[in-house]
Amino acid sequence: MCIVEVSRLDQVYRSVLLSRFFTRGWGKPNTLENVIRLRKDFGNREVAQKYFVPLKVPVKLTKQENQDGCVIIDGEFRSPLCDLLPGVLPPESEVAYFQAVLPEKWKNKADDRNDKSLGDKPLVVHFAGTGDHYFWRRRTLMAKPLITEMNVGSIILENPYYGLRKPKDQLRSALHYVSDLFVMGAAIIIEAQVLLKWAERQGFGPLCCHGISMGGHMASLAASAWPHPICLVPCLSWTSASVTFCQGVMANAINWRQLHEQFEQNVDYKDKVLKLISSPEFQYQGGYSSDSFLRDSFLAPDSRVRLDNFRDINTQSKTSAEAFTFMRGLMDECTHLGNYSVPVDTDIIEIVAAQYDAYQPRKSIKPLDKLWPGSNIRYVAQGHVSSYLFHQKQFRDAIYDSLATYNKKYSSSSSIS
Repeated sequence: MCIVEVSRLDQVYRSVLLSRFFTRGWGKPNTLENVIRLRKDFGNREVAQKYFVPLKVPVKLTKQENQDGCVIIDGEFRSPLCDLLPGVLPPESEVAYFQAVLPEKWKNKADDRNDKSLGDKPLVVHFAGTGDHYFWRRRTLMAKPLITEMNVGSIILENPYYGLRKPKDQLRSALHYVSDLFVMGAAIIIEAQVLLKWAERQGFGPLCCHGISMGGHMASLAASAWPHPICLVPCLSWTSASVTFCQGVMANAINWRQLHEQFEQNVDYKDKVLKLISSPEFQYQGGYSSDSFLRDSFLAPDSRVRLDNFRDINTQSKTSAEAFTFMRGLMDECTHLGNYSVPVDTDIIEIVAAQYDAYQPRKSIKPLDKLWPGSNIRYVAQGHVSSYLFHQKQFRDAIYDSLATYNKKYSSSSSIS
């Protein structure tokens, strides 16, 4: 993809937003160490079951109402991450909140395009994208249309650090620390297992994990840990958050000077955390990588991503590049889908990507569809922002296709128990 083939709307939209990420730095080294060690276990589906199989988490339903032909049920449960890593979640995030949006009457509607059945009680778990607080947006744009169009139910999970779970001193979606993103991911992986198990007990199925942007990535993490075939529809997300924060327009929302200074001042980042990092993309050998990822990043002299703040500390020096590579390594360690098990059945994965996405660049990293052989990918001929605003129907169509494929393959037991 040539340099000009990125959405100008994506670039302009990000430039006018005020949100800044990781305003307090990397996070405590011991927090990063603990989260990385847990991530390595979560990344291996067989190993992860020692955490997931014993889960007996009480799920409390707090409210039910009928609205616009839907049954809306609010629920909550204590995040199991509180016991695995005590103190890493902010107190406001310790309770996981969700909302189920279900048809008033279940009826098996065939897909009019190809007369495919989607199953008896198909249900989609929706994960939040960046800035998607509370339930209303996903309920309005996805859950209710899914019922209207194809009688598909939904569960909407509130992210840690968002909405009802947002720390009081956090401004909007601006996570304070880099480590917060990884804590969020670990919490969502295990909380998703709680919700999927609960959904099975209620007789729902087939089950599907779906999200847009960051939500698509979180859906992928959740599905990778599920021990059975499960539908997966990640939209406008990609292989790793390293491209998001190091190459895409989101890189402009980070105070790189502060991260560089903290990396140099606290030796634990180099002596303890760095040794735990494993990236499927590069090997750290005491200096920064000279591969195409670095050339395509803002460290390159001809970079299209302007980060004058970072260049002020001499980005051509080894130390500056080391801090950048540390960020890349952390993001790959904790978010690169190559560090997680491949979902059990890749035939029922439908990937939706934006062709001119400036938030999720696809250069210099292993393609998601190649990482999951057998998965299907379709492209929206737009950028990230315009795809989200105007192409939600394509996301829902991908969900229907995934559910239909599942039902065709597993129709004799469309809800695995």
